[in-house]
Amino acid sequence: MEDLRQKIRAVSQKMCPSSPASCEKDLKAPNGGDKDKLQMKREISLMNGVCLIVGNVIGSGIFVSPKGVLMHSASYGLSLLIWALGGIFSVFGALCYAELGTTITKSGASYAYILESFGGFLAFIRLWTSILLIEPASQAVISLTFASYLVEAFYPTCHPPYDAVRLIAAACLCMLIFINCAFVKWGTLVQDIFTYAKLMALFLIIIVGILQVSVGERKSLENLFEGSSTDPEAIALALYAALFSYSGWDTLNFVTEEIQNPERNLPLAISISLPIVTVIYLLTNVAYYVVLDIPSLLASDAVAVTFGNAVLGPFKWVIPVSVAMSCYGGLNASIIAASRLFFVGAREGHLPDCLSLIHLERYTPIPALLFNGLMGLIFLCVEDVFQLISYFSFSYWLYVGLSVAGLIYLRITQPDRHRPVKLTLIFPFIYCLCSLFLVIVPLYGDTVNSLIGIGIAMSGVPVYFVAIYLPEERRPRFIRKLNTLATRYTQTLLCCCLTESDADAETQAGNKRL
Repeated sequence: MEDLRQKIRAVSQKMCPSSPASCEKDLKAPNGGDKDKLQMKREISLMNGVCLIVGNVIGSGIFVSPKGVLMHSASYGLSLLIWALGGIFSVFGALCYAELGTTITKSGASYAYILESFGGFLAFIRLWTSILLIEPASQAVISLTFASYLVEAFYPTCHPPYDAVRLIAAACLCMLIFINCAFVKWGTLVQDIFTYAKLMALFLIIIVGILQVSVGERKSLENLFEGSSTDPEAIALALYAALFSYSGWDTLNFVTEEIQNPERNLPLAISISLPIVTVIYLLTNVAYYVVLDIPSLLASDAVAVTFGNAVLGPFKWVIPVSVAMSCYGGLNASIIAASRLFFVGAREGHLPDCLSLIHLERYTPIPALLFNGLMGLIFLCVEDVFQLISYFSFSYWLYVGLSVAGLIYLRITQPDRHRPVKLTLIFPFIYCLCSLFLVIVPLYGDTVNSLIGIGIAMSGVPVYFVAIYLPEERRPRFIRKLNTLATRYTQTLLCCCLTESDADAETQAGNKRL
């Protein structure tokens, strides 16, 4: 693999006159120094980081289906308690990721942390699952939700045409891919705008709830815990539903190498974002509970729309538009994170080298972004793409749990490693135990779909053995030829070159991880 990379770099010097070795621009690394490195710039500020986390955590779920917690808890009081517990648990996990992100300074989040802690095999399986299922399926679902709410106003009495929804979803995905290919700042600007927009919509819901309470609508807030479920299984499912609504707090760790002053801004952005999300979730649910009774709330397919129809009168159109904007911002955050995951995976030798290229002037991972967009468009062609989501409901928590377990492992094996943020081990131990619970719940409650998800992950084993584990001389020759050709033509067509990270100074650049 090292010989192949040297050949590719030689081609890069011939084909890219502004490649790292001859570039006249100052591409100095943030640590002071190596002009031989072509790197993505550190353009993500503290506020951009906060918007990235908040925008990805607060998706369409709080608008559309916050009823999962209430359905299993059976009372307003217990549901609010579970929402609060979900927020506290997410803060625990996010703090663990703050330590991991400032200790292992590579982008890629759980992939990079698993790679550093447990080696290439588990990291590749995590990457393979993301490519084959998690990222494209979730982006297809988000874009379809965006399109459905956007065209809903034109078809108030019937379902919108299937083809229209799919085409609008594809256009949405392509537009965001273009924006993020153009400039990193464009992507973060879109994220900031749509995060503020969804927060304003939620503040509207909260204010309406407060006004309803102020005029005496407090009946639903009396006897909050009346009828609460005492079944441990139901409470566990309610907690699982709440925690799934908090997923996405690891988004900023996917772009660690692009954060300004990451040792300060990464933990600070996490510390600001999760309390904001928790408070907003609690107040929004209180507003729903004040206006809607339990039967109405459980019967609704879109709780926020039902809420708007009940209290907003002629301004009820605000809610569907808000859901669409929330989806748009969430999709943008997902694209930013997924493209960096593929970029880092290619740089570590787990994906074709062409995906580890960045544009010479824009400093964006254009090949990884285009690959991400292509996979999303392919999944938009799957008629029942929503079914695919059920295949990986357990895997998110499995990989996050493995990452936090890696924190504990590195504390034991590398006790003297520099750690700008260092937590007491109580936090990662508690989080690992809870992650185990979150892996077991879907395996128990939805065994068939979970086993299908495991099968999809395991399909990466032969790929890893043939394309990565085997010595280069024993691998099929066509793999090497395809890799070289793809890299050469990608450089030519997209004006890109190979890049390295500051974190590569700790290890041999380009070495294969086994």
